[in-house]
Amino acid sequence: MTYVFPPAQQASIAVAGSGDRIPVRRIFCIGRNYAAHAREMGKDPDRDPPFFFLKPADAVVEDGATIPYPPQTENFHYEAELVAVIGTGGVNIPEDKALDHVWGYGVGNDLTRRDLQLKAREQGRPWDLGKGFDNSAPIAPIHPVSAVGHPSKGAIKLTVNGEVKQEADLSELIWSIP
Repeated sequence: MTYVFPPAQQASIAVAGSGDRIPVRRIFCIGRNYAAHAREMGKDPDRDPPFFFLKPADAVVEDGATIPYPPQTENFHYEAELVAVIGTGGVNIPEDKALDHVWGYGVGNDLTRRDLQLKAREQGRPWDLGKGFDNSAPIAPIHPVSAVGHPSKGAIKLTVNGEVKQEADLSELIWSIP
């Protein structure tokens, strides 16, 4: 088979303490996964449960990279997130077996062109332009479960120029998704 133009390079994430890489196929994100953030966005976490949205694999950015301010926005947001890498696929996985499919964990930054996201939300349209743009998924190296286990608590913090912008604990995550 011959391609009419070269295919994109395989997106990947570093493995902590190793030269190995993890291929990225899809980035599933969970919206409103912290109760405090759901309230900040005008939602009730008890009535409006978390939900999934996607970012393209090529939105991944290497740890430590400089990210240009994205075009077409005047309201750029960032959120530190727990990243779980699924290493084993499956369908209809029982809840008590779900963690068997997680290969490792890391920290990511969910970047958002908030003005574009909110405009799309108001119009009942997808958030793609607000969430899935180039460089919108910085992800630090991933730590294998064999080294770190499955964290259920621990600090997650985001600072910008030394100023704390977000601080929470993994225990505050909303883990149940209908």
